[in-house]
Amino acid sequence: MLFPQLAVLLSLVLVTLLYLLTRSVHLDRLQPMCPVRSRPPPAGDRVQFPFHPLQFKRGLLHELRRSNTTRGHLIQQLPRAIIIGVRKGGTRALLEMLNLHPAVVKASQEVHFFDSDHNYGRGVAWYRRRMPFSLPGQITIEKSPAYFVTEKVPERIFRLSSSIKLLVIVREPTTRAISDYTQVVVDSDLCVCCVLSVLVCVRVSVIQRELEVLEGKERKNKTYHSFEMLAIDSSTREVNTKYKAVRTSIYAKHLEHWLEFFPVQQFHVVDGDRLISDPLPELRQVERFLNLTPGINRDNLYFNSTRGFYCLRLSRFRKCLAGSKGRIHPDVDPAVLDKLRHFYRPYNQKFYQITGRNFSWL
Repeated sequence: MLFPQLAVLLSLVLVTLLYLLTRSVHLDRLQPMCPVRSRPPPAGDRVQFPFHPLQFKRGLLHELRRSNTTRGHLIQQLPRAIIIGVRKGGTRALLEMLNLHPAVVKASQEVHFFDSDHNYGRGVAWYRRRMPFSLPGQITIEKSPAYFVTEKVPERIFRLSSSIKLLVIVREPTTRAISDYTQVVVDSDLCVCCVLSVLVCVRVSVIQRELEVLEGKERKNKTYHSFEMLAIDSSTREVNTKYKAVRTSIYAKHLEHWLEFFPVQQFHVVDGDRLISDPLPELRQVERFLNLTPGINRDNLYFNSTRGFYCLRLSRFRKCLAGSKGRIHPDVDPAVLDKLRHFYRPYNQKFYQITGRNFSWL
């Protein structure tokens, strides 16, 4: 009787170990790097980097440590550009696509330095240690979408660097709010756990499970409210601006606060909907904003019909965003959609006036 139980336990252990091994041997660590052939350009010029656009560079630290001639050039630089938001606007896709450029190095994890009092209290040296190793002349970029909507962040960033460049990626406000709701609901409970002296949680991404949660069905003694119940105040039947997903999509209100510290010229707004349908023109605009020579081309991007969005291609490596991206949204009452679009319209017009860009959301 004991043997079957041990066999089941051993199977769980093996599955967990295989999962962890798969996660650790990630594509990010398998990228070759070509040697440096010239010095970085002088400050003020467009950044031109001596790497072929189709060569991966995320294995920078590993590869450069193998070469005594380049080891001394490795540094951890503070970001010269930050993707400050917007949550569920496409910040991860933008960061990964910009990382295709040979002169861009990304911070893989969201650092949350400026929006977290605990992290901010650790000081700039701690923040710098969170940045990737890079070469002089490369631009370090980090992204933390919570920055855009956190009141104390603009002043904190300004104190660190008043000349930093700020990237904001936005989508149609109602769609973004529904996507925000979808992530919160799905991520709150989709986990399978195995126990063996420690608790190991392995996230499950199954469309059927996602749909069950989004329909508000009870799982593990939890019942999720529908998007309509959260977005519309039940007593007034008006849009519920206390609901964070709704409030985040009021882009003009948040941007006005940032403009108290930074001039509008230090912002570049990316159309997140276009980044999904045709990313290269949007990336070209970002390259110009960052004063980079074109380093990303159509060969670096390919449409994955199974996933429904563009994936990345560099040399012999291919990479798509995590399975949690591109989730199926719940069906929402058309009357609620109309009410939200009407609510956002004046804010959208103000956002257009500030940024000088019309996203045709009216």
